[in-house]
Amino acid sequence: MNNDVTSLVDESINLELNVSDIYLLFYKFFPNDAEFWWKLALEEKNHAALIRGGKEYFEPVNKFPHNLLHHSLQNLKDTNSKLLSLIKNFENTPPSREEAFNIALEIENSACELHYQNFIDEEVNSTTDKIFKKLNKDDKDHAMRIRSYMEKHGITGQSENG
Repeated sequence: MNNDVTSLVDESINLELNVSDIYLLFYKFFPNDAEFWWKLALEEKNHAALIRGGKEYFEPVNKFPHNLLHHSLQNLKDTNSKLLSLIKNFENTPPSREEAFNIALEIENSACELHYQNFIDEEVNSTTDKIFKKLNKDDKDHAMRIRSYMEKHGITGQSENG
């Protein structure tokens, strides 16, 4: 695997794990929403595992679905840095419930996370892409599910209050 692809894969794995860590903090902070956050956190860990598995098994034979990865290493690094900063801040000062949901929406609508969702949504022809999509199963549509949960539970979205 060339160094550029390795770096993209590694940063993508870190991204999914960092998002999972944020959702695990929300799980801890908001017991009434714990089941929701737990499920999202596990799905993010699953995304990381899929990418890691692809790196281990598909990349050595040049079959890794590169369209699964965001194209900008710098964007991935910047996003991971922001996520790590949020995690550190939240450990000292937890967000409000409303802030947590809006942050989750912002994360899921970021270019890096949208890239994963777009891969899952697009029509694919290659066997490897089909395998990745099948393994991902229903671990998708996070932004839509967050918005739906917010509406169902009367949580105000950022666009609604500003």
